[in-house]
Amino acid sequence: MQLIDLPLIWAVIIGFGVIMYVLMDGFDLGLGILFPFAPDEQARDVMMNSVAPIWDGNETWLVLGGAGLLAAFPLVYSIFLPALYIGVFLLLAGLIFRGVAFEFRFKARTSRYLWNWAFAVGSMIASFAQGCVVGAYIQGFETQNGVYVGGALDWLTPFTVLTGLGLMAGYALLGSTWLILKSEGYIQEWAYKITRPLLIAVLVVFAIVSAWTPFVDELVRQRWFSAIEVIWIFPVLALFCAYQIFRHVGKRNEGMPFVSTMGLFIFSYLGLIASRWPYVVPPDYTLWDAASAPESQLFLLLGVLFVIPIVLVYTAWSYWVFRGKVKAGVGYH
Repeated sequence: MQLIDLPLIWAVIIGFGVIMYVLMDGFDLGLGILFPFAPDEQARDVMMNSVAPIWDGNETWLVLGGAGLLAAFPLVYSIFLPALYIGVFLLLAGLIFRGVAFEFRFKARTSRYLWNWAFAVGSMIASFAQGCVVGAYIQGFETQNGVYVGGALDWLTPFTVLTGLGLMAGYALLGSTWLILKSEGYIQEWAYKITRPLLIAVLVVFAIVSAWTPFVDELVRQRWFSAIEVIWIFPVLALFCAYQIFRHVGKRNEGMPFVSTMGLFIFSYLGLIASRWPYVVPPDYTLWDAASAPESQLFLLLGVLFVIPIVLVYTAWSYWVFRGKVKAGVGYH
């Protein structure tokens, strides 16, 4: 008799890895989305310098989540990859363009504008693809006997396009509030100026997706209106965080807009999980259906429980070392 629920433990670990990736990598993707709209080249230097020491470490969580998903829930991989192959390819291509732009832009002179666009377009594509993947997960997947039987472009629908654009707006909001925290002078003032319009855009998409989702899936509709006292706490808390962003931007506080934006993402994420729990391949397979053998999960769990504290420590140390403001032409000081 199994004394511990290994699939549940793995679901928590992978869910934690996903939200950590969204929060940690979301703001530097957001800076890339805002890159073409920056006031000048000096502002772009500050934006890129603010994340240059930490951006690659942020993506550790993507690797952790992806590797954990393959090891603990192989059925998810066998369905998700055929269903989302093009979307995942666009996601990885965008991340590659963005990573190359980080390295080459600092050295380029006459071709710097090309690397500016590589950084911006790569960030936009990666963010949009991630949002489409979220939308496809909400929609569910057409399967038969554990095999995906839908088309290669079934993930691309008006609903997933909306969730893709919504995540782009959300990441841009994370980017602007990060820039408020890290910049000063006219660059910080520009970040303050664009944060409220971005927040409004996020809330509009949030409202449309919330109204549309019950019509996309019967299970979500039943769950939303049968457990209203439980599930609806998450959108209420998300709206409270949105209010805090609006309020603290008006008061010109530096740290709270970023913290509140992270809260907005966390509660939206928890609401998504509550709407679909315990289905990892909706609408047919729960996390227990998709789990690998208990022996495999236990063996890998021992390694992951050793690795995660190390990742948390070096992530916290990196952010502590680079905790100050970024000055134009100087970097962190």
